[in-house]
Amino acid sequence: MREYQDYDALGLAQLIQTGETTPSALLEAAIARCEAVNPALNAVIVPLYEQARSLARQPPSQAPFAGVPFLLKDLLAALQGAPLANGCRALKGWVPDYDSELVRRFKAAGVVIFGKTNTPEFGLLGYTEPEAWGPTRNPWSLAHSPGGSSGGAAAAVAAGIVPMAHGGDGGGSIRIPASNCGLFGLKPSRGRIPLGPDFGEVWAGAVQEGVVSRSVRDTAAMLDCIAGPEQGAPYVIAGPATTFAHAASQPPPRLRIGAVLSTPDTPMHADCRTAVETTMSLLHELGHDVKEVTLPYDHAQLLDCYLTMYYGETATDLRWLARHLGRPLRRGDVELETWILGRMGEQLRAADFSAAKRDWNLLARTMGRFHQQYDLLLTPTLAAPPTRIGELKTPPMQRAALSAIATLGGIGLLRKAIHEQACINFARMPYTQLANLTGQPAMSVPLHWNAAGLPIGVQFVAATNREDCLLSLACQLEAARPWAHRRPVLA
Repeated sequence: MREYQDYDALGLAQLIQTGETTPSALLEAAIARCEAVNPALNAVIVPLYEQARSLARQPPSQAPFAGVPFLLKDLLAALQGAPLANGCRALKGWVPDYDSELVRRFKAAGVVIFGKTNTPEFGLLGYTEPEAWGPTRNPWSLAHSPGGSSGGAAAAVAAGIVPMAHGGDGGGSIRIPASNCGLFGLKPSRGRIPLGPDFGEVWAGAVQEGVVSRSVRDTAAMLDCIAGPEQGAPYVIAGPATTFAHAASQPPPRLRIGAVLSTPDTPMHADCRTAVETTMSLLHELGHDVKEVTLPYDHAQLLDCYLTMYYGETATDLRWLARHLGRPLRRGDVELETWILGRMGEQLRAADFSAAKRDWNLLARTMGRFHQQYDLLLTPTLAAPPTRIGELKTPPMQRAALSAIATLGGIGLLRKAIHEQACINFARMPYTQLANLTGQPAMSVPLHWNAAGLPIGVQFVAATNREDCLLSLACQLEAARPWAHRRPVLA
């Protein structure tokens, strides 16, 4: 057998089916790789080796990913008998006695789950540096962040621990780390992936679950395994005409693509602009019709909508945490920023949230009109290259001031300070939240590396229910500009 890292997930499954290797052998290779690189990365925070070894000894099924090592993100995904902390110190030690519906579907796909990956507290941030577990580092440069909130998952895949891992996306949390780690990341359409039994929707419908992977075909095949509504789902959308895997294998028609090279409120780093420009050239070579367009929506309005939801949902998370713990929350139960975001959410009125949700729907209508003229919207995934560890964290002096304000009151000052910090952070990642609010599918494709050797992803956004269009184009781009041979520093 060639090197474990040379294969994508479907390739490893094929080796098992042909008898060239066994699930146990692959699991031991994955564990060995994890033990070798994870001390430097801090990507896997909950090892589940013995449970996985027991599972790997069972005869493999005929499932598409039977026997393939796999990692769960430590957020939302309940795995019976395994801790689920959601990045929060107060939840350390909670062990669900059930599987979530998504985990049941992952298991039915045949994967062998052998660990859980790091995530920011409650998945709130675009970088993965929770106080409960410490920062996850980017395999391409240990001084840099893999992004978030699926930062642990992306770092593990990029470092060759697994070829594919679970992630979730409420504001770019699959696409941001995919971009930072040189991976493929798809956020499915709203309603595509189940969130039960604990949730009908998460973040008012902004969150969708999925995977980060090294190959497009792995994402497409896993989407076939996990997609589809469950009983009581609040959103039900049509499935693909055939399968997502089949769609990925078909060349796309000539596509009309609108490309964004500037935004009115956010400066675009030269590396990110270059990534879009080189992608535009490649798309022209492949026969697509690509034109530069202005951002087809009001970015300031989008940010206001998103922050209203963000504050309100954090307050709801903290209410849930108090009920779960069976006592009032103490300040030390959660991180300062989480506590303050919750305070912000508690100040919102029902009318504020309702008005923001109406604006979400207007954004969706705006994008619906855009897609009457263009099949896809092309942007950088991020407005800047990967940030350094700690770069986006609140500075110590500001943290002290925020803590004092939160303790003494002064909600007006608190709102102003938090909004300013949020705008600074969102200026680095302004393009991903759109698809979460509108419910559209979107993907980050690793087509560019900058002079420092850091990955720079580009994002494509499609009309709702058009994952097939994204996957077909992604496979064409993957064939034209392969990325799987690129290996980070730790490889």
